[in-house]
Amino acid sequence: MKRLQNMTITVDDDVARWARIRAAEQNTSVSRLVGNLLREQMRQHRRFEQARRQFKALRSGVISSAPYPAREELHDRPGVR
Repeated sequence: MKRLQNMTITVDDDVARWARIRAAEQNTSVSRLVGNLLREQMRQHRRFEQARRQFKALRSGVISSAPYPAREELHDRPGVR
């Protein structure tokens, strides 16, 4: 079982009211609601960072060992010349 940490947060009255209502709608506590919101943010951040690392690896790595085509090959369009 994971060890739980206590946290103290400060929020505006409107935010506290919304959190209490939202927690009641989900039949949970404000503490669990905040914990779930933070956990989801952490997961999204991890997925973003993983995707960013993969993108950077694609940009910086060699995707194919084939030589680059010559400029003339890329721009050779029959009927244009």
